[in-house]
Amino acid sequence: MTVTPDNPPRDDVRSDIVAAAARLLRDHGAHAVTTRAVAQAAGVQAPTIYRLFGDKNGLVDAVAEHVMASYVATKTAATDAPPADPVADLRAGWRTHLEFGLANPELFRLLGTRGPGDPSPASVAGLAVLRSRVHRLAAAGLLRVDEQRAATMIHAAGTGVILTLLGTPAPHRDPGLGDAVFDAVLGGILTTAPATPDPTLRAVAVTFAAVTPDLPGLTDAERALLTEWLHRLLTHLRGSPG
Repeated sequence: MTVTPDNPPRDDVRSDIVAAAARLLRDHGAHAVTTRAVAQAAGVQAPTIYRLFGDKNGLVDAVAEHVMASYVATKTAATDAPPADPVADLRAGWRTHLEFGLANPELFRLLGTRGPGDPSPASVAGLAVLRSRVHRLAAAGLLRVDEQRAATMIHAAGTGVILTLLGTPAPHRDPGLGDAVFDAVLGGILTTAPATPDPTLRAVAVTFAAVTPDLPGLTDAERALLTEWLHRLLTHLRGSPG
C-alpha cells in the first residue's frame, strides 16, 4: 500500500488515536473516552479503532501504556540508579506509584474498574515490579510474612491511599499520609533486622523460600518438594503471632 498524506502509516494512525484518547481522558474524564469521540478527535473512522485495538479496553490499555511510559521516562531521567537498600527501593517505588495515581486520576480510576478476570497489562506490569521489590526483601531476610501477603498488603495500601487522596479536595489533603501508611505497612511485614543465626521461624522460612529456586545441587523433584514444604510451613505460620 502506498503511503500518502491522506493515507498515513499504520503506526502513525495508532499513535494519533492513542494521543487523542489520552487528551480526552485528561481534559474531560473517563466518560469522554468513547469510540465515537476518540475517532472524531483523531480524525479517523470508528472501525479503524476496532481494527487497531480490538475494543475499548484495548484502546485504554494502549493509553495506559503510553501515559505510564512517558511518566516513567521523566522519573528515570530525573533520578539516579535504584537504591541498593531493598527497603529504600521499595519506598521509592511506593512514592512513584502514589505520584502517578495523583497525577493521572482519571486513568487510575479507569484502570481500577477492570474486573479481576480482565486486568490491564499496565496493572499486571506494575504488580510484577512490586513483586520483584518484595522478593528482594525476602532474599535479604527482612520479611516476617510470605511474599504474596507482603505484596498484597502493599498494593492494597497504595490503592487505598491514592483513592483517599483523590477523594479529598487538594487543599485539605494530608501530604504525609502516604509515608505514614507505608511505615505502618512496613511494621507489619518486616522483621526488625535481617535474619540471623537466631531468627524467628517465619523469617527463616520466608528467606529460604525466596532463595530456593536458585539453590544448587538439587534435582527438580527435590526443589519442588522443598518448595511445597516451605509453602505449608508459611501457610501454617501466616496466622501465628510474632
